[in-house]
Amino acid sequence: MTEHSEEKLFNKGFISITLINFVVYLVYYLLMVIIAVIAQDTLHASLGQAGLASGIYIIGTLIARLFMGKMLELLGRKAVLRYGALFYLITTIAYLYIPSIGILYLVRLLNGFGYGTVSTATNAIVTAYIPKSKHGEGINYYGLSTSLAAAIGPFIGMVLLNTMSFYFIILFSIVLIFLTTIACFIFPVKNIQLSPEHKASLSRWTFDSFIEKKVLFISFIAFLMGLSYSSVLSFLSSYAKAIDLVGASSFFFVVYALVITATRPLSGRIFDARGENAVMYPSFIFLTVGLLFLSMTTTSWMLLVSGGLIGLGYGTFMSNGQAVCLKASPTSHRIGIALSTYFIGLDLGLGVGPYLLGELRTILSFSGLYMVASSIPVICIVLYALFYRSKVIVHDSFSAE
Repeated sequence: MTEHSEEKLFNKGFISITLINFVVYLVYYLLMVIIAVIAQDTLHASLGQAGLASGIYIIGTLIARLFMGKMLELLGRKAVLRYGALFYLITTIAYLYIPSIGILYLVRLLNGFGYGTVSTATNAIVTAYIPKSKHGEGINYYGLSTSLAAAIGPFIGMVLLNTMSFYFIILFSIVLIFLTTIACFIFPVKNIQLSPEHKASLSRWTFDSFIEKKVLFISFIAFLMGLSYSSVLSFLSSYAKAIDLVGASSFFFVVYALVITATRPLSGRIFDARGENAVMYPSFIFLTVGLLFLSMTTTSWMLLVSGGLIGLGYGTFMSNGQAVCLKASPTSHRIGIALSTYFIGLDLGLGVGPYLLGELRTILSFSGLYMVASSIPVICIVLYALFYRSKVIVHDSFSAE
């Protein structure tokens, strides 16, 4: 890349990898919203078995994130992206043959591993195409592909579920992943050149070779934010039925996506100009207010306003948390591990949230459940404030010496 192209954010590489990432996440969200229904209707699974069919995907994703953070640099980003996409395609094709719930579990686990591999690769690869002066803005535009997929995927999934067969939905997904796999093989990925010392440190089976300690705190905050947001992903449709707002609920994620699309570039520029605290604290506050508003919702406009506020909260945090990891990553060869550590936290929150909050649902109303979920970002504010205060104190004491 030339000096000029490095300073230009919307270069060919940045746009290409962002589009690839969009389709990878789109298929993930599309299948996530339909798989429990298919398990119950086609395989006559119980509610618990259907929930496991959805959740086991996250386990596959977490395994991939844990191993692929280091493999990105050891095997090369190019190989991980290309063969990960191929594996994602093969395991998506495997949905065409699911005679039993056990086979579905296996396919979901392997498909989750494929998705985790490709998304871990794209998250690291895009950093090579973002100018250092525009980390916040670049990650926010790239994160827009994930957020839009999180809104459009479930919407397409629900529409297809009501109008088409399961096999059509799978064939549709296969075509999308097939085109993405071709794009991954065409896309010119630049591998990081490792020094012998870096290669040796990544090759060891130590905690440091899998997890980046410098981003553990923000990854724990991501876990809590994912836990809080999982209440929306898991229970919104049931809650909408309970309060008789099914029609409006289909537009919830549309409002969420529109708000993120409108605010992402601005939050990225604020991050670059004023630092992470200027976007982190508002994201915690917006998610708290959005979930509180959702707990009190009685009309369509209230439901849609809460969708916008939750978008401002969780959507803003998701990509800016990624930018914090990029900023905290000590060297370029640790970026893959830093980002995989962050997404392990986020995915773990989204994965265990439905189970933990589902257990709470047995003793609380939906309204009570969303009030509990709204308290989690408040805990994030306290922890974040304490952590950054201690960081400043430590920094000051070192500089005083």
